[in-house]
This record gives sequence, C-alpha cells and structure tokens, in this order.
Amino acid sequence: MPTINQLIRHPRVKPRTKSKSPALNNSPFKRGVCVQVMIRTPKKPNSAQRKVAKVRLTNGQEVISYIPDEGHKLQEHSVVLVR
Repeated sequence: MPTINQLIRHPRVKPRTKSKSPALNNSPFKRGVCVQVMIRTPKKPNSAQRKVAKVRLTNGQEVISYIPDEGHKLQEHSVVLVR
C-alpha cells in the first residue's frame, strides 16, 4: 500500500484498453472489396456453416468479416461496407 506522498509523486496509471477492431482505425465504417467468399466451421463445441468473406479494406488491410442473415449475393470483387 503506497503512502500519500508516493501517490503524489507517481499517480496510479490506468491500463490502456485495446481496440476491439484495430483494422478500422477509429472510424465507424470502412469500405472494402471482397477477395474471397467462403464457408467456415466454428471451433469444437459449436457446429454450423458460417458464411464469411475475406475483405480488403481501403487502408490496405485484409479482414475476415461475417455475412449476416440467410442468403446473400456477395461475390468476388463486390464492394462492401464493414462495421
């Protein structure tokens, strides 16, 4: 337990929070182009066929994004908005 003088000299430092979506660079949305549309299966206790797309964003980074809802019309070279 630090003393009052120690806390005055060196105040407590709050831990920095990591971004949940570092590829977006603090912007709410990013535009991107589909590189590949594929079906992935989840890890062990779950089972499904998840529809995902590999997307190249405008900042040059590639991310794998989930395609929501039933049925989609995404193809390679489709322009998408990533949230």
